[in-house]
Amino acid sequence: MTTNDARGPMDDPESIARLASSFGSAAAAYAEHRPDYPVPAVRWALEPALARFGDSLDVLDLGAGTGKLSAMLTRLGHRVTAVEPDPAMIDRLRADLPEVTALQGGAEAVPLPDASVHAVLVGQAFHWFDRERALPEIARVLRPGGALGALWNTDDDRVEWIAGLGEAADGLVSYRNWRLDRGIAAHPAYSPVELVDFPHRQPRTVDSMVATVATHSTFLLLEAAERADRLDHVRAYLRSRPETSGGAFDLEIVTRVQRCQRRYE
Repeated sequence: MTTNDARGPMDDPESIARLASSFGSAAAAYAEHRPDYPVPAVRWALEPALARFGDSLDVLDLGAGTGKLSAMLTRLGHRVTAVEPDPAMIDRLRADLPEVTALQGGAEAVPLPDASVHAVLVGQAFHWFDRERALPEIARVLRPGGALGALWNTDDDRVEWIAGLGEAADGLVSYRNWRLDRGIAAHPAYSPVELVDFPHRQPRTVDSMVATVATHSTFLLLEAAERADRLDHVRAYLRSRPETSGGAFDLEIVTRVQRCQRRYE
């Protein structure tokens, strides 16, 4: 589930920084319960770079978290460098994916040389970036003709029980209310931004769904008692629904993907 941390409910920098820095305390749970990304979505994001540079790319996974996207990129045969600001998250990534080069850093100051990668992908993180600083910095490390892609897993609240789940969790970045203004902005260094949606799903149980909800920033920052009460409310909702109360079920997701290409100079 993608709650308010993908919507950016608070637009002042201090609030955004506080939310963005909350994930390290739940690194293990994040690695276990957050959904991955559909392969067609990742390939579409990389398509401009694949057409330009061939099938095996040097890819920067920026805002890499615990490595959900890095793992998929390595399985697809690419050479991956992961950059993540949170030390607990990157420690988890290093433990799980020793084949990935993992560096601590952020989108506003990427610890890589100029024109060093064929593609930059951002999974569930672009909304945390300072776009005015990040877009030129990403352009700096991208080779001309390289691809910039950003991916978000959004709950498909066109499905009635999923819309109700968003209400029970008191916040949902859904397919219907996803905010384009938190994504890649038009910039002279890049081609026009494209957006395509990809259907996705994740197997869940009541317990794993509640655990997924608990990894989101709006829950991580709550006091323990309030957090427990709100998660109990989510659990009660799931147990009340015929779609989710009988054991395993699928969480329907729409993966929204933006892409653009580094202009030639």
